[in-house]
Amino acid sequence: MDLEKSPAERPAVPAEGCLTVAIRLPVRIVVLVLVVPVRMLWDALVVGGRFLRDTVLRPVGRVLQWVAWAVFVWPWVTLWRYAVVPVGKALAWLGYVLLVVPAVWMYETVLTPVGHAIAWVARGIGAGLMWVLRGLGAGAAWVLRGIGAVLAWVYARVLTPVGRAVAWLLRGLGIGVAAVALGAYRVVAWLVRHLIVVPALWLYEWILAPVGRAIAWAARGLGWLVRMIFTGIGAALYWTLRILLVLPALALWRWVIVPVGRVLAVVAREVGDALGHAWRVAGHLSLAVGRFLGRLFRWIFVEPVRWVYRSVLTPVGHVVRDTVLRPAAEAARGVGRVARQALATARESARQTRADIRRMLFGTPREPERVPLAKHQREPGAAATRTLGSSTTALTKD
Repeated sequence: MDLEKSPAERPAVPAEGCLTVAIRLPVRIVVLVLVVPVRMLWDALVVGGRFLRDTVLRPVGRVLQWVAWAVFVWPWVTLWRYAVVPVGKALAWLGYVLLVVPAVWMYETVLTPVGHAIAWVARGIGAGLMWVLRGLGAGAAWVLRGIGAVLAWVYARVLTPVGRAVAWLLRGLGIGVAAVALGAYRVVAWLVRHLIVVPALWLYEWILAPVGRAIAWAARGLGWLVRMIFTGIGAALYWTLRILLVLPALALWRWVIVPVGRVLAVVAREVGDALGHAWRVAGHLSLAVGRFLGRLFRWIFVEPVRWVYRSVLTPVGHVVRDTVLRPAAEAARGVGRVARQALATARESARQTRADIRRMLFGTPREPERVPLAKHQREPGAAATRTLGSSTTALTKD
């Protein structure tokens, strides 16, 4: 049986340099010596914090929660339940009796009849006004029809001939004015063409265009000269900066900073791995020490206390419970039962008193009247009901 793995089954391990192997062992030793006390102190603080949370902070928090409820919440709940709610119900009942009931009575007995009377008077007045307006409208229509006929005759016999004459006169004046304006326009156009446009075109073709071309050629040459000067200056500055700054910085980065950075990266990686390894080892050591201390504490303190609790305090507690606490609890339950019965009797008396006061103030409420049913809706009487001994079917009649 071959206990060695074949080369194909062995996991591929990345090759490590001599610098990594030389740094790893001393760094791990130093880090382990430094980390173990810190880890043990941290675990001790964690255990102490958990013990403090479970034995002190949580009970104190519960007590503070109960005190806060008793001081801040319970008084407001009691005030709301036994003071604000009854007062609100009483105010609502008073508002209903003093405002809603009189308002409903006023609306049903006073405002509704008055509104019906006002509506009837308004309908009568509206009908009279409509009849008057209908008569006025018929007279006005007859007058307007006569005026329209007069205006139509004036338009057809007077205004139409006058308008046609004025239109013929204006058409003749328009033709004359148009002929004069066309002749003046042609004269002005001929003068502008031969006095302004032709000289301006000659000036542009033979003077301005050659001068502009010469100026443009000179500007292009000057621009080329300036561009060549700045190109030479830029090339000189580029090579000067490259030789004096870029090449030394590149050499410094390539031959100094990169190797030093790689070494520092290896050191940092090894230090991190060493810290993780040392933290885990210190955790195991701290766990072993904690278990030993816990077992020692259990042997010295917990087991004697448990024996005292089971052998001494439990029998004494049972005796106290049977002889003192249970009779006291029975007596307290009896007192509570009597108090509840007294409170129930007081509530029943208060309810009867309220009912009597309501009956004295408002009288006994009316019982709903029974509406007589129709003949086909009435239920059969006692003599007409069906029983097992007497049937009403056709097959079983006597």
